[in-house]
Amino acid sequence: MLLRHTPKEITERKALVINPAKTCQPIGAMYAALGIHGCLPHSHGAQGCCAYHRSALTRHYKEPISASTSSFTEGASVFGGHSNLLQAINNIFTVYEPEVIAIHTTCLSETIGDDLKQIRTKAQKEGKIPAGKYVFGASTPSYVGSHVTGFSNMVKAMTEFAESTGKKNGKVNIIPGWVEPADMEEIKRMAKLTGVKSILFPDTSGVLNTPLTGEYKMFPDGGTTVAELKSTGDSVGTLALGEWCSADAAIELDKKNKVPCKVLDMPFGLKATDRFVDALRKIAGVTVSDELALERGQLVDMISDMHEYFYHKKVALVGDPDQLIAMTEFLVSIDICPVHIITGTPGKKFEKRIREITRDMPFEVNVKAKGDMFLLHQWIKNDPVDLLMGNTYCKYIARDEDVPLVRWGFPILDRQGHQYFPTVGYKGGLRLLEKILAALLDRKDRDDPEIKFELIL
Repeated sequence: MLLRHTPKEITERKALVINPAKTCQPIGAMYAALGIHGCLPHSHGAQGCCAYHRSALTRHYKEPISASTSSFTEGASVFGGHSNLLQAINNIFTVYEPEVIAIHTTCLSETIGDDLKQIRTKAQKEGKIPAGKYVFGASTPSYVGSHVTGFSNMVKAMTEFAESTGKKNGKVNIIPGWVEPADMEEIKRMAKLTGVKSILFPDTSGVLNTPLTGEYKMFPDGGTTVAELKSTGDSVGTLALGEWCSADAAIELDKKNKVPCKVLDMPFGLKATDRFVDALRKIAGVTVSDELALERGQLVDMISDMHEYFYHKKVALVGDPDQLIAMTEFLVSIDICPVHIITGTPGKKFEKRIREITRDMPFEVNVKAKGDMFLLHQWIKNDPVDLLMGNTYCKYIARDEDVPLVRWGFPILDRQGHQYFPTVGYKGGLRLLEKILAALLDRKDRDDPEIKFELIL
C-alpha cells in the first residue's frame, strides 16, 4: 500500500513529523570528517548511533565507512562518557594510527553534558595523544538541526587548525558544502582552469570514490591534509559555497585569522556557476579560460536545444537548503516551474530566498523549511506535478502518484554512480539536464498513443 493512505486534506501539525526530509547531525559531521586526510571520525555516544551513521553513509556512497565509538552503556549515559572517550582516544591511536581523530557528539553525550575540549586537554596531559597527531571535535546533538547542521559544525571546527604566519600564501580557501566527491573534484578542476591555487576543505574526493585496486588501505589517499588546514589561515580569501553548510566556517576564519570571505550559492546550473567562476576570476585577476568558456557554451546550447520540453513543466523538490536554492534558480532559468519545495532543515531565510527566486513564476509556489515528505505528498495530491526531484525516499511518492522521479541529493540508496558523476559546474549542469529530460521524455513515450509515438522527438 506504500503511502496511499496519505490524506489529501492538509491539517496543521506542530509536534508531529511524518517521513522527515532530513536525518541527524552526526551523519553530516561524520561525512565532513571523512574529508580530512588520515582522519578517523569518532562518535561520542552509543554503539547503535555510530552503526546507524556509518550504515547511512555506506549505503549512499557504496564505500565502507570507518568510524569509532565511545560505546556508551547505562553508566556512561548517567554519569558521563569522560572515561570512555579517554580510553577511546588511547585505543584509536594505538590500534589504527590515524593522523586525526574528529569527535562528534550524540544525544546521549550532549544530554549528560560532556565537555569535549576539557576531555581533549586531559588526554593531551596524560600523553594519550601522540606527538604530531591531532584531536578536535564538534557539538552535534541529534535533537536539533539536521545533517546539514552537523556538517556545518564539523567544518567550522576544522578552522581551529588554521594558523597565521603573517605571510599570505596566494591560495584561496574553498568550502564546497555537502556535495558528492565527484563535485569536489569538479570544483578543484574549475579552480585550476581559472589559474587559482586552492585549498578545498573538506575534500572527500579520493576518499569515497576510490578505485578498486585489490589493496586494502585503512585511510585512503584523498582528503585535505592537516598542513593544508593549517595554511588556510594565510590564504588570500575564502569562498563558501552554500550558506547553511559553509558560511559559518568561512566567517570563523575571517574572525580568527582575518581571511576575507564571500558566501556564494552552490554552483548548480548556469547562473550560480557563472557567479562562482566570476569570483575565482576576480581573486586570480585573470580572464576566464577558453576551456571553461567552451563548457559554458555547451551548457547554453543544451538548454536551447531542450527548452521546448521544459517549458512550464511543474516540479516538486525536496532536499537540503543550499542545494535547493541553487537548483530552484537553475530550473526557473530554463522555464521549469518548481511549485512544491520542502527542506527538513530549519531556517526561515530559506523560504525567503525561494520566494525571491520564484516570484515571477506563473504558478503558486508552496515552500516550507523544517517540513516533511508527508506534507510534500499532500501538496502533490492537491496540485499534481510533472516531475519529482529528491532522494531515494521520494520513490514511494513517485510510485503512488505516478510521477517521474530524478534521484538527486542525499541519500540515494537504490542507484549507483552518483559519487562519480558531478552535478556542479557547467559539466554538472549538462548531466542534470540530461537526467531531467530523460525522465520527462520517458514519460512522454510511455503515455503517448500510437499515433503520437514518434521515433524522433
